Amino acid sequence: MCSETKHRVREDRKGADTMKNSRARNFWSAVAGTAAIEFAILSVPFAGVTTAAFETARAYWTLEAIQESATQGARCIGIHTNSCYASGTYSASSTVAHVQNVAKSWGIDVPGNAITATQSTSCGNVPGFAEIRISYPFSSVAGKLIPALNNIPLSVSSCFPNNA
Repeated sequence: MCSETKHRVREDRKGADTMKNSRARNFWSAVAGTAAIEFAILSVPFAGVTTAAFETARAYWTLEAIQESATQGARCIGIHTNSCYASGTYSASSTVAHVQNVAKSWGIDVPGNAITATQSTSCGNVPGFAEIRISYPFSSVAGKLIPALNNIPLSVSSCFPNNA
């Protein structure tokens, strides 16, 4: 090889090395598309936190709805309303139906087997109370992704003095 050819090969390599270095510098200093990448990185955790906040609020709202249903059911037994008494006689099935109707007005479908109505019991070791217990299986919308969030038991009870 003549010295001129050797010299040309070195210059060609210098150009290739310079091109590699400038590509690397350009890649690391590029800012085009950074907003899209940042959005992609942050959107998944943000969606998760938002879903968790909504589902926690929905669980507390459901708990409030079934607590109010139990309270109205115990009161219905205690003051002897027609919704819980058929012809002046206590009816457990009418009471359960009344509690289900109150829950339905809140938008909650409580199955009949989740409601326990007791006409005469003790509450806090004091006799003479009507009591409603509800055990409701709460399922989260996120339960399809995280099965542990399905059928979380929400249990409430309410007592009301019997006015016999």
